Amino acid sequence: MKEPRNFLLIGRAGCGKGTQAELLLKYMEKNCYGKTSYIYVGSALRSFINDNNSLTSKLAGKIMEKGDMEPSFLAVWALANNFIEKINENANIISDGFPRNLTEATIIDEAILFYDLKNVFPVFIETSRDWSKEKLLKRKRNDDTEEAIKRRLDYFEEFVTPVIDYYQNKSKYKLVRVNGEQGIEKVHEEIIDKCFK
Repeated sequence: MKEPRNFLLIGRAGCGKGTQAELLLKYMEKNCYGKTSYIYVGSALRSFINDNNSLTSKLAGKIMEKGDMEPSFLAVWALANNFIEKINENANIISDGFPRNLTEATIIDEAILFYDLKNVFPVFIETSRDWSKEKLLKRKRNDDTEEAIKRRLDYFEEFVTPVIDYYQNKSKYKLVRVNGEQGIEKVHEEIIDKCFK
């Protein structure tokens, strides 16, 4: 089995994090990197909201319907559950869209340390605000209203941009920047070139 590779996919809403996560999973399977766990906090939160009838799920559902960001304590809970359920020895991870702020970055640092994950690549899929907005409007998801898109893009500028700086300045991580405005395959090739070769 090859040396592990772990990824934290970061980027504006609509940049293709989920698509790139799927391509990375296939690449790692095909090239004998062992078991790779896909950690997607958004999906875990949606499942919690849909499969639960608690006050928390109802309040979280209202936030999601508006297209707003769920509070960090719920995102951290979903992350922890994903790690507990999916991580085993010699596993690789691909985290999609987490961390979303500096608090969450320090939480995932703790998980990386706890599980002794090596070769952690925060991958910043760079797209402009206008490019992302156009992509989101074309996607036509229920929570992709003009107002919700603006809030998510504003959130990125205020809270996620400092996370990128954080990873840039941490020597234990290998921050990778890729051009997210090129075609899907080109983005994938750039990630492979920068993280595997």
